[in-house]
Amino acid sequence: MSDNTHKTVKSMETRRNWRTRRGSALLAAALLAGLAAAPEATAAASSPTHRPVSRGTLVSVTPVASHDAGGVKRFLAERDMATDSVRYGVRAYRLTYRTVDPYGKAATATGLLTLPVGGRHRLDIVSDTHGTMVNRDYAPSAGEDFGRVPSYLNATAGRAVVAPDYLGLGKGPGRHPYMDTRSSVTASVDMLRAARTAADRLGRPLSGDVYATGFSQGGQVAMALGRALEGGADRHFRLKALAPVSGPYDLEGEEIPALFDGRVNDASGLIYSSYWLVAQSRLHPIYKDPSEAFRAPYASRVEGLYDGTHEEEDILKALPPTVEEMLTPAFAEKMRHPGGGLLDAMRAADHTCDWKPDVPVRLYAGAADTDVPIGNARSCARQLAERGSAVTVVDQGDVDHFGSFKVSAPQVVRWFDALSDTVG
Repeated sequence: MSDNTHKTVKSMETRRNWRTRRGSALLAAALLAGLAAAPEATAAASSPTHRPVSRGTLVSVTPVASHDAGGVKRFLAERDMATDSVRYGVRAYRLTYRTVDPYGKAATATGLLTLPVGGRHRLDIVSDTHGTMVNRDYAPSAGEDFGRVPSYLNATAGRAVVAPDYLGLGKGPGRHPYMDTRSSVTASVDMLRAARTAADRLGRPLSGDVYATGFSQGGQVAMALGRALEGGADRHFRLKALAPVSGPYDLEGEEIPALFDGRVNDASGLIYSSYWLVAQSRLHPIYKDPSEAFRAPYASRVEGLYDGTHEEEDILKALPPTVEEMLTPAFAEKMRHPGGGLLDAMRAADHTCDWKPDVPVRLYAGAADTDVPIGNARSCARQLAERGSAVTVVDQGDVDHFGSFKVSAPQVVRWFDALSDTVG
Protein backbone atom coordinates (compact mmCIF):
# COMPACT_ATOMS: atom_id res chain seq x y z
CA MET A 1 0.00 0.00 0.00
CA SER A 2 1.43 3.41 -1.02
CA ASP A 3 1.96 6.31 1.38
CA ASN A 4 -0.77 8.29 -0.38
CA THR A 5 -3.22 5.39 -0.04
CA HIS A 6 -2.40 5.13 3.66
CA LYS A 7 -3.16 8.84 4.03
CA THR A 8 -6.43 8.45 2.13
CA VAL A 9 -7.57 5.55 4.33
CA LYS A 10 -6.52 7.38 7.49
CA SER A 11 -8.39 10.49 6.39
CA MET A 12 -11.60 8.55 5.74
CA GLU A 13 -11.35 6.66 9.03
CA THR A 14 -10.83 9.90 10.94
CA ARG A 15 -13.83 11.55 9.29
CA ARG A 16 -15.99 8.50 10.05
CA ASN A 17 -14.89 8.33 13.68
CA TRP A 18 -15.64 12.00 14.28
CA ARG A 19 -19.15 11.64 12.87
CA THR A 20 -20.25 8.34 14.37
CA ARG A 21 -19.20 8.63 18.00
CA ARG A 22 -22.28 9.19 20.07
CA GLY A 23 -22.85 10.25 23.65
CA SER A 24 -23.73 7.85 26.44
CA ALA A 25 -27.13 7.38 28.04
CA LEU A 26 -26.00 9.86 30.69
CA LEU A 27 -25.55 12.52 28.02
CA ALA A 28 -29.00 11.77 26.63
CA ALA A 29 -30.49 12.11 30.09
CA ALA A 30 -28.69 15.41 30.59
CA LEU A 31 -30.02 16.64 27.24
CA LEU A 32 -33.62 15.84 28.12
CA ALA A 33 -33.27 17.38 31.54
CA GLY A 34 -31.70 20.51 30.11
CA LEU A 35 -34.42 21.01 27.53
CA ALA A 36 -37.06 20.61 30.19
CA ALA A 37 -35.24 23.24 32.26
CA ALA A 38 -35.17 25.82 29.46
CA PRO A 39 -38.78 26.44 28.40
CA GLU A 40 -38.06 30.11 27.76
CA ALA A 41 -36.12 29.17 24.63
CA THR A 42 -39.01 27.55 22.77
CA ALA A 43 -40.79 30.76 21.80
CA ALA A 44 -40.63 31.63 18.11
CA ALA A 45 -39.74 35.12 17.00
CA SER A 46 -41.53 35.29 13.67
CA SER A 47 -42.07 38.51 11.77
CA PRO A 48 -45.43 39.08 10.09
CA THR A 49 -45.22 38.14 6.44
CA HIS A 50 -46.54 41.51 5.24
CA ARG A 51 -43.53 43.37 6.64
CA PRO A 52 -40.21 43.67 4.81
CA VAL A 53 -37.75 41.42 6.64
CA SER A 54 -34.23 42.74 7.18
CA ARG A 55 -31.11 40.56 7.14
CA GLY A 56 -30.42 38.88 10.46
CA THR A 57 -34.05 38.87 11.58
CA LEU A 58 -34.59 36.03 14.03
CA VAL A 59 -37.33 33.62 12.97
CA SER A 60 -37.18 31.00 15.72
CA VAL A 61 -35.14 29.58 18.59
CA THR A 62 -35.14 25.85 19.30
CA PRO A 63 -33.22 24.26 22.21
CA VAL A 64 -31.14 21.34 20.94
CA ALA A 65 -28.76 20.40 23.77
CA SER A 66 -27.97 20.96 27.44
CA HIS A 67 -24.98 19.57 29.36
CA ASP A 68 -23.52 20.23 32.76
CA ALA A 69 -19.74 20.57 33.03
CA GLY A 70 -19.35 16.83 33.51
CA GLY A 71 -21.39 16.17 30.39
CA VAL A 72 -19.24 18.55 28.38
CA LYS A 73 -16.11 16.76 29.59
CA ARG A 74 -17.53 13.41 28.53
CA PHE A 75 -18.58 14.76 25.13
CA LEU A 76 -15.10 16.13 24.47
CA ALA A 77 -13.22 13.14 25.92
CA GLU A 78 -15.21 10.72 23.73
CA ARG A 79 -13.92 12.67 20.74
CA ASP A 80 -10.32 12.66 21.99
CA MET A 81 -10.37 16.39 22.75
CA ALA A 82 -8.65 18.13 25.65
CA THR A 83 -10.94 18.93 28.58
CA ASP A 84 -8.76 21.30 30.63
CA SER A 85 -10.76 24.36 29.51
CA VAL A 86 -14.07 23.00 30.83
CA ARG A 87 -15.49 25.39 33.42
CA TYR A 88 -19.23 25.57 32.81
CA GLY A 89 -22.09 23.56 31.45
CA VAL A 90 -23.56 24.61 28.10
CA ARG A 91 -26.94 25.11 26.50
CA ALA A 92 -27.27 25.10 22.72
CA TYR A 93 -30.02 26.47 20.50
CA ARG A 94 -30.80 26.24 16.81
CA LEU A 95 -31.56 29.66 15.37
CA THR A 96 -33.48 30.14 12.15
CA TYR A 97 -32.97 33.56 10.61
CA ARG A 98 -33.32 35.71 7.51
CA THR A 99 -30.39 36.23 5.16
CA VAL A 100 -29.74 36.44 1.43
CA ASP A 101 -28.59 33.91 -1.16
CA PRO A 102 -25.60 34.36 -3.53
CA TYR A 103 -27.82 36.41 -5.84
CA GLY A 104 -28.97 38.77 -3.08
CA LYS A 105 -32.46 37.26 -2.89
CA ALA A 106 -34.20 36.66 0.44
CA ALA A 107 -33.38 33.31 2.06
CA THR A 108 -33.41 31.61 5.42
CA ALA A 109 -30.59 29.80 7.17
CA THR A 110 -29.91 28.10 10.47
CA GLY A 111 -27.06 28.03 12.94
CA LEU A 112 -26.08 27.09 16.48
CA LEU A 113 -25.94 29.47 19.44
CA THR A 114 -24.20 27.94 22.46
CA LEU A 115 -24.20 29.69 25.83
CA PRO A 116 -22.30 28.84 29.01
CA VAL A 117 -24.33 27.95 32.09
CA GLY A 118 -22.72 30.43 34.46
CA GLY A 119 -19.92 32.92 34.12
CA ARG A 120 -20.32 36.57 33.20
CA HIS A 121 -23.80 37.89 32.56
CA ARG A 122 -22.73 39.80 29.43
CA LEU A 123 -20.87 37.49 27.09
CA ASP A 124 -18.11 38.00 24.58
CA ILE A 125 -18.63 36.12 21.30
CA VAL A 126 -16.70 33.42 19.50
CA SER A 127 -17.69 33.11 15.85
CA ASP A 128 -16.95 29.55 14.77
CA THR A 129 -17.27 28.68 11.09
CA HIS A 130 -17.22 25.00 10.18
CA GLY A 131 -15.38 22.97 7.57
CA THR A 132 -16.53 21.13 4.46
CA MET A 133 -19.73 19.14 4.93
CA VAL A 134 -21.55 17.32 2.14
CA ASN A 135 -24.46 16.14 4.31
CA ARG A 136 -26.65 18.89 5.74
CA ASP A 137 -27.33 16.89 8.91
CA TYR A 138 -23.73 17.28 10.13
CA ALA A 139 -24.00 21.07 10.37
CA PRO A 140 -23.61 22.49 13.90
CA SER A 141 -27.30 23.08 14.61
CA ALA A 142 -28.48 19.79 13.11
CA GLY A 143 -26.46 17.03 14.80
CA GLU A 144 -24.42 16.58 17.95
CA ASP A 145 -21.24 15.40 16.29
CA PHE A 146 -17.96 16.94 15.15
CA GLY A 147 -19.64 20.22 14.21
CA ARG A 148 -20.45 20.87 17.89
CA VAL A 149 -16.93 20.35 19.27
CA PRO A 150 -15.59 23.91 18.82
CA SER A 151 -18.86 25.40 20.07
CA TYR A 152 -18.75 23.39 23.28
CA LEU A 153 -15.01 23.99 23.74
CA ASN A 154 -15.41 27.74 23.58
CA ALA A 155 -18.74 28.03 25.40
CA THR A 156 -17.58 25.95 28.35
CA ALA A 157 -14.73 28.46 28.76
CA GLY A 158 -17.28 31.23 29.28
CA ARG A 159 -18.12 32.81 25.92
CA ALA A 160 -21.16 32.71 23.66
CA VAL A 161 -20.47 30.77 20.46
CA VAL A 162 -22.18 31.64 17.20
CA ALA A 163 -21.81 28.89 14.57
CA PRO A 164 -23.64 29.40 11.25
CA ASP A 165 -24.61 26.32 9.27
CA TYR A 166 -24.20 28.40 6.04
CA LEU A 167 -26.76 28.39 3.25
CA GLY A 168 -28.24 25.03 2.29
CA LEU A 169 -26.93 23.12 5.32
CA GLY A 170 -28.56 22.32 8.64
CA LYS A 171 -32.27 23.07 8.32
CA GLY A 172 -31.84 25.75 5.66
CA PRO A 173 -33.43 25.16 2.24
CA GLY A 174 -31.67 24.63 -1.08
CA ARG A 175 -28.18 23.48 -1.94
CA HIS A 176 -25.02 24.70 -0.29
CA PRO A 177 -23.00 27.13 -2.49
CA TYR A 178 -19.74 25.51 -1.45
CA MET A 179 -16.76 27.88 -1.13
CA ASP A 180 -18.81 30.92 -2.15
CA THR A 181 -17.08 33.28 0.25
CA ARG A 182 -19.48 36.18 -0.13
CA SER A 183 -22.61 34.25 0.85
CA SER A 184 -20.76 32.46 3.65
CA VAL A 185 -19.86 35.86 5.09
CA THR A 186 -23.38 37.27 4.75
CA ALA A 187 -24.78 34.15 6.44
CA SER A 188 -22.19 34.53 9.21
CA VAL A 189 -22.86 38.24 9.80
CA ASP A 190 -26.61 37.65 9.77
CA MET A 191 -26.19 34.76 12.21
CA LEU A 192 -24.38 37.15 14.58
CA ARG A 193 -27.33 39.53 14.32
CA ALA A 194 -29.85 36.78 15.00
CA ALA A 195 -27.75 35.54 17.92
CA ARG A 196 -27.71 39.03 19.43
CA THR A 197 -31.50 39.06 19.46
CA ALA A 198 -31.77 35.49 20.77
CA ALA A 199 -29.21 36.01 23.52
CA ASP A 200 -31.07 39.10 24.74
CA ARG A 201 -34.29 37.10 24.95
CA LEU A 202 -32.50 34.29 26.78
CA GLY A 203 -31.18 36.74 29.37
CA ARG A 204 -27.51 36.49 28.32
CA PRO A 205 -26.76 39.65 26.32
CA LEU A 206 -23.75 39.77 24.03
CA SER A 207 -20.96 42.31 24.45
CA GLY A 208 -20.33 42.68 20.72
CA ASP A 209 -16.65 41.68 21.00
CA VAL A 210 -16.02 38.93 18.42
CA TYR A 211 -13.18 36.40 18.47
CA ALA A 212 -13.27 34.65 15.09
CA THR A 213 -12.11 31.12 14.43
CA GLY A 214 -12.98 28.34 12.03
CA PHE A 215 -11.61 25.09 10.62
CA SER A 216 -10.81 24.14 7.02
CA GLN A 217 -13.42 25.83 4.79
CA GLY A 218 -14.39 27.68 7.96
CA GLY A 219 -10.85 28.99 8.40
CA GLN A 220 -11.15 30.76 5.07
CA VAL A 221 -14.61 32.05 6.04
CA ALA A 222 -13.27 33.31 9.38
CA MET A 223 -10.65 35.43 7.62
CA ALA A 224 -13.28 36.88 5.28
CA LEU A 225 -15.69 37.49 8.16
CA GLY A 226 -12.95 39.30 10.07
CA ARG A 227 -12.38 41.55 7.10
CA ALA A 228 -16.10 42.30 6.86
CA LEU A 229 -16.40 43.13 10.55
CA GLU A 230 -13.37 45.43 10.49
CA GLY A 231 -14.88 47.05 7.42
CA GLY A 232 -18.00 47.98 9.39
CA ALA A 233 -20.42 45.25 8.31
CA ASP A 234 -22.38 45.79 11.52
CA ARG A 235 -21.73 48.51 14.09
CA HIS A 236 -22.77 46.22 16.97
CA PHE A 237 -19.82 43.85 16.46
CA ARG A 238 -16.12 44.56 17.02
CA LEU A 239 -13.47 42.13 15.85
CA LYS A 240 -10.98 41.33 18.65
CA ALA A 241 -8.86 38.46 17.26
CA LEU A 242 -8.55 36.00 14.38
CA ALA A 243 -7.54 32.36 14.87
CA PRO A 244 -8.44 30.26 11.81
CA VAL A 245 -7.25 26.65 11.54
CA SER A 246 -6.08 24.97 8.31
CA GLY A 247 -8.00 27.13 5.88
CA PRO A 248 -7.75 27.00 2.05
CA TYR A 249 -6.80 30.67 1.71
CA ASP A 250 -5.06 30.33 -1.66
CA LEU A 251 -6.97 28.23 -4.19
CA GLU A 252 -5.15 29.55 -7.23
CA GLY A 253 -1.62 29.34 -5.86
CA GLU A 254 -1.74 26.42 -3.42
CA GLU A 255 -4.89 24.31 -3.08
CA ILE A 256 -5.78 23.66 -6.73
CA PRO A 257 -2.16 22.90 -7.76
CA ALA A 258 -1.93 20.54 -4.76
CA LEU A 259 -4.76 18.45 -6.19
CA PHE A 260 -2.47 17.45 -9.04
CA ASP A 261 0.99 17.25 -7.46
CA GLY A 262 0.27 14.72 -4.70
CA ARG A 263 0.04 17.07 -1.71
CA VAL A 264 -3.72 16.40 -1.37
CA ASN A 265 -4.80 12.81 -0.73
CA ASP A 266 -7.05 11.13 -3.29
CA ALA A 267 -10.25 10.89 -1.24
CA SER A 268 -10.20 14.51 -0.12
CA GLY A 269 -9.15 15.70 -3.56
CA LEU A 270 -12.13 13.98 -5.16
CA ILE A 271 -14.61 15.43 -2.65
CA TYR A 272 -13.20 18.95 -2.68
CA SER A 273 -12.78 19.29 -6.43
CA SER A 274 -16.10 17.76 -7.50
CA TYR A 275 -18.06 19.60 -4.78
CA TRP A 276 -16.38 22.88 -5.69
CA LEU A 277 -16.95 22.50 -9.43
CA VAL A 278 -20.62 21.55 -9.05
CA ALA A 279 -21.33 24.45 -6.67
CA GLN A 280 -19.25 27.08 -8.46
CA SER A 281 -20.71 26.22 -11.87
CA ARG A 282 -24.00 27.59 -10.59
CA LEU A 283 -22.30 30.91 -9.87
CA HIS A 284 -19.62 31.23 -12.56
CA PRO A 285 -19.43 30.18 -16.25
CA ILE A 286 -17.31 27.08 -15.66
CA TYR A 287 -19.28 24.54 -17.70
CA LYS A 288 -22.68 24.43 -19.39
CA ASP A 289 -22.95 20.66 -19.12
CA PRO A 290 -21.13 18.39 -16.62
CA SER A 291 -19.72 16.36 -19.52
CA GLU A 292 -17.47 19.31 -20.34
CA ALA A 293 -15.65 18.76 -17.03
CA PHE A 294 -16.31 15.17 -15.95
CA ARG A 295 -15.69 11.93 -17.80
CA ALA A 296 -18.46 9.40 -18.38
CA PRO A 297 -20.15 7.92 -16.42
CA TYR A 298 -19.40 10.45 -13.67
CA ALA A 299 -20.79 13.42 -15.60
CA SER A 300 -24.32 12.02 -15.36
CA ARG A 301 -24.22 11.48 -11.60
CA VAL A 302 -21.89 14.02 -10.01
CA GLU A 303 -24.34 16.90 -9.56
CA GLY A 304 -26.89 14.66 -7.85
CA LEU A 305 -24.29 13.56 -5.30
CA TYR A 306 -24.21 17.05 -3.78
CA ASP A 307 -27.86 17.46 -2.84
CA GLY A 308 -27.07 17.58 0.89
CA THR A 309 -28.30 14.05 1.65
CA HIS A 310 -25.32 11.87 0.70
CA GLU A 311 -22.48 10.64 2.90
CA GLU A 312 -18.87 11.13 1.84
CA GLU A 313 -18.47 7.36 1.56
CA ASP A 314 -21.41 7.17 -0.87
CA ILE A 315 -19.94 9.93 -3.00
CA LEU A 316 -16.53 8.29 -3.14
CA LYS A 317 -18.09 4.97 -4.19
CA ALA A 318 -19.74 6.76 -7.12
CA LEU A 319 -16.50 8.41 -8.29
CA PRO A 320 -13.20 7.01 -9.62
CA PRO A 321 -10.10 6.68 -7.43
CA THR A 322 -8.40 9.94 -8.48
CA VAL A 323 -9.13 13.46 -9.68
CA GLU A 324 -7.26 12.74 -12.93
CA GLU A 325 -9.62 9.84 -13.67
CA MET A 326 -12.70 11.92 -12.85
CA LEU A 327 -11.98 14.95 -15.05
CA THR A 328 -11.67 15.01 -18.81
CA PRO A 329 -8.06 15.56 -19.93
CA ALA A 330 -8.96 18.95 -21.40
CA PHE A 331 -10.65 20.14 -18.22
CA ALA A 332 -7.84 18.87 -16.00
CA GLU A 333 -5.51 21.01 -18.08
CA LYS A 334 -7.82 23.98 -17.55
CA MET A 335 -7.67 23.38 -13.80
CA ARG A 336 -3.87 23.47 -13.96
CA HIS A 337 -3.87 26.64 -16.06
CA PRO A 338 -7.17 28.34 -15.21
CA GLY A 339 -8.81 31.20 -17.02
CA GLY A 340 -12.30 32.59 -17.54
CA GLY A 341 -14.95 31.39 -15.10
CA LEU A 342 -12.59 28.95 -13.42
CA LEU A 343 -10.09 31.66 -12.56
CA ASP A 344 -12.88 34.01 -11.49
CA ALA A 345 -14.22 31.39 -9.08
CA MET A 346 -10.77 30.82 -7.57
CA ARG A 347 -10.00 34.49 -7.17
CA ALA A 348 -13.43 35.23 -5.69
CA ALA A 349 -12.38 32.97 -2.79
CA ASP A 350 -8.78 34.18 -2.62
CA HIS A 351 -9.27 37.70 -1.28
CA THR A 352 -9.45 36.74 2.38
CA CYS A 353 -5.85 37.59 3.33
CA ASP A 354 -5.08 40.67 1.22
CA TRP A 355 -5.88 43.23 3.94
CA LYS A 356 -4.43 44.54 7.21
CA PRO A 357 -6.22 43.35 10.35
CA ASP A 358 -5.94 45.70 13.32
CA VAL A 359 -6.26 42.77 15.73
CA PRO A 360 -3.98 39.87 16.74
CA VAL A 361 -3.89 37.06 14.16
CA ARG A 362 -2.72 33.46 14.50
CA LEU A 363 -2.91 30.99 11.64
CA TYR A 364 -2.88 27.37 12.82
CA ALA A 365 -1.89 24.55 10.45
CA GLY A 366 -0.34 21.08 10.29
CA ALA A 367 2.79 20.25 8.31
CA ALA A 368 1.45 16.79 7.38
CA ASP A 369 -1.99 18.02 6.28
CA THR A 370 -2.96 16.31 3.01
CA ASP A 371 -6.38 17.97 2.81
CA VAL A 372 -5.34 21.62 3.03
CA PRO A 373 -1.54 21.82 2.75
CA ILE A 374 0.26 24.20 5.10
CA GLY A 375 1.31 26.29 2.09
CA ASN A 376 -2.14 27.90 2.30
CA ALA A 377 -1.35 29.33 5.76
CA ARG A 378 2.08 30.50 4.64
CA SER A 379 0.60 32.20 1.60
CA CYS A 380 -1.97 33.95 3.79
CA ALA A 381 0.72 35.06 6.23
CA ARG A 382 2.77 36.52 3.37
CA GLN A 383 -0.19 38.51 2.08
CA LEU A 384 -0.97 39.87 5.54
CA ALA A 385 2.67 40.74 6.21
CA GLU A 386 2.97 42.56 2.88
CA ARG A 387 0.23 44.87 4.11
CA GLY A 388 1.94 45.50 7.43
CA SER A 389 0.08 43.04 9.64
CA ALA A 390 2.01 41.05 12.25
CA VAL A 391 0.84 37.44 12.05
CA THR A 392 1.96 34.19 13.64
CA VAL A 393 1.80 30.88 11.78
CA VAL A 394 1.46 28.14 14.38
CA ASP A 395 2.95 25.05 12.70
CA GLN A 396 1.59 22.06 14.63
CA GLY A 397 4.15 19.73 13.11
CA ASP A 398 3.51 16.22 11.81
CA VAL A 399 -0.29 16.15 12.09
CA ASP A 400 -2.92 15.62 9.40
CA HIS A 401 -5.98 17.77 8.69
CA PHE A 402 -8.19 16.64 11.56
CA GLY A 403 -5.12 16.32 13.74
CA SER A 404 -4.44 20.01 13.18
CA PHE A 405 -7.89 20.80 14.54
CA LYS A 406 -7.54 18.46 17.50
CA VAL A 407 -4.29 20.12 18.57
CA SER A 408 -5.20 23.68 17.64
CA ALA A 409 -8.75 24.08 18.95
CA PRO A 410 -7.82 23.94 22.67
CA GLN A 411 -4.91 26.29 22.01
CA VAL A 412 -7.30 28.76 20.37
CA VAL A 413 -9.51 28.69 23.47
CA ARG A 414 -6.53 29.39 25.73
CA TRP A 415 -5.33 32.22 23.45
CA PHE A 416 -8.78 33.82 23.47
CA ASP A 417 -8.76 33.50 27.28
CA ALA A 418 -5.43 35.34 27.47
CA LEU A 419 -6.56 38.07 25.09
CA SER A 420 -9.89 38.63 26.85
CA ASP A 421 -8.11 38.84 30.22
CA THR A 422 -5.74 41.44 28.75
CA VAL A 423 -8.45 43.61 27.25
CA GLY A 424 -10.91 42.97 30.07
